[in-house]
Amino acid sequence: MLVKSVSVQGFRNLIDDTIFFGDGINILCGDNAQGKTNILEAIYFCSMGRSHRIRQDSRLINFDSKEAHIRVFTEKERMTDRIDVHIRKDEKKGIAVNGIPIKRLNELLGTFYTVIFSPEDLSLIKNAPSERRRFIDMELCQLSNIYYYNLQQYYKVLKQRNNLLKRLVKEPSLKDTVFVWDSQLADFGRRIIEERQRFCMKLEDYSSKNHSLITGGKEILKIEYKPNCESKNFEEKLTSSLERDIFTGSTNYGPHKDDMSFFVNGSDVRIFGSQGQQRTAALSMKLAEIDIIKAETGEVPVMLLDDVLSELDEKRQNFLLDMTNEIQSIITCTGIEDSIKKYTGNAKLMSVKSGIVKPM
Repeated sequence: MLVKSVSVQGFRNLIDDTIFFGDGINILCGDNAQGKTNILEAIYFCSMGRSHRIRQDSRLINFDSKEAHIRVFTEKERMTDRIDVHIRKDEKKGIAVNGIPIKRLNELLGTFYTVIFSPEDLSLIKNAPSERRRFIDMELCQLSNIYYYNLQQYYKVLKQRNNLLKRLVKEPSLKDTVFVWDSQLADFGRRIIEERQRFCMKLEDYSSKNHSLITGGKEILKIEYKPNCESKNFEEKLTSSLERDIFTGSTNYGPHKDDMSFFVNGSDVRIFGSQGQQRTAALSMKLAEIDIIKAETGEVPVMLLDDVLSELDEKRQNFLLDMTNEIQSIITCTGIEDSIKKYTGNAKLMSVKSGIVKPM
């Protein structure tokens, strides 16, 4: 799978233009705050229907514009797809695939696969559980429309249940209606838990192989999915914790509380691991995303590397570049570092300054 070009109008600080990419390594070079990350963000948006950086789409619109447009041309098995995104202030965004508007976001997912790797991902191991849940969900949503639907429905029901819990303080007579939401929440929650369990097993398989290669076989990485409750007793947990839920005004059990644990040679790397070990584990997982997408779909995703090389030592830089050398990669950096130089012979080099992209 390839991204052939991205066109932007009124998007972030980028000057309205069309940027063309080569089939291999593409390097976007420039100082900080010039627009390099914005290019990756535009591409990612056309893959997932949302930004990887912010939740409010309206913030993507240039200060001098009322709306923003993104158009990406992709190629898959010699077939070309066109994805158009239209973002307007105070209005719902519009997305079309090959000129046909989509009604639901899950109709976009699977059209164009990407894996994005930013410096923040290197802190995935030590960050809050919400970051690790987001990591699982973003990958599973890209792979499964059914998972995306179940996740959307789960959070809709969760919101309704939490609203009811807050009302029960003043209206205790509504307590008998909680079971309606419990049944729905448990139904969608069980599906999410079981799918996350399967995903984490695959993630461990591929990640452990990558981790062993990076460390020369000296370290063994294990990943453990930590569900907040088991799928088989989720509804029972909701019932038994009702009084506590009413007191806190929120639902204390469910996949919205899930987490993952990581072990290197048997030790919890989040607690006992060095920064280098934590980063190696995160790097192994991000590369495993590529392997999982290839195994599940038969497609090779586009790799978006957002200034991540400067955060890695030379050994990890070389490993990452070697692993992505055979797929289309779009790399942002502030300078052509030594680790990149040996790949520049076949790479497409572009400079980015004040939102303007030019060949180097």
